Amino acid sequence: MGPGPRTLEFFYDVMSPYSWLGFEVLCRYQKLWNIKLKLQPTLLGGVMRSSGNQAPGLLPAKARYMKGDLNLLKRHFQVPLNFPNDFFSEVVPKGTLAAMRFLTAVNMEQPQMLEKVSRELWMRIWSRNEDIAAPQSILEAAEKAGLSAEQAQNFLKKASTAEVKNKLKETTEAACKYGAFGLPTTVVHLDGKTHMLFGSDRMEVLAYLLGEKWMGPVPLTQSARL
Repeated sequence: MGPGPRTLEFFYDVMSPYSWLGFEVLCRYQKLWNIKLKLQPTLLGGVMRSSGNQAPGLLPAKARYMKGDLNLLKRHFQVPLNFPNDFFSEVVPKGTLAAMRFLTAVNMEQPQMLEKVSRELWMRIWSRNEDIAAPQSILEAAEKAGLSAEQAQNFLKKASTAEVKNKLKETTEAACKYGAFGLPTTVVHLDGKTHMLFGSDRMEVLAYLLGEKWMGPVPLTQSARL
């Protein structure tokens, strides 16, 4: 019998398109690489404040680069990503606090649904240019992902509780303790050691750490599921 699955923690916020890219790659590889993928909804703003980092939109040259970069990466990663209208002026100020609290509530009670609900929130903001800040928007995403209307309402109520708020705060603080300065951040627990990798472009390095084969963002044995 071979070794058991290695644990990877993936810290992400649906505000981050690079988190979506990394998320899809890890979802595609988790069985191929025999990894236990632990999705960790995290508040990007909290990580940025704690580390002293600044958002790309604060530097015009970086914002322009980001648009072109994502246009190339969406084809390479085979993820239907489209840059939202008025992203820096409207989407960013609204934030994702409500969405990330909702995902935290899902993770606490129905973690098997976290992948699908997270993906649908990314699809709304980063593919269909739809809102994810309003309660109704979050409910629509949750139901489209497969939750019943009753389940979605239940998670929406729990998202405003102290228990869920504290859990999201704890997860964000955990990412910062690992050394996160942005998202996505992947933390690999391997042979008693911890390795922190930043970004969606470190998957080949991750494969090296795990002693696995990297076959590109879409493994040859699969096709993109989006």
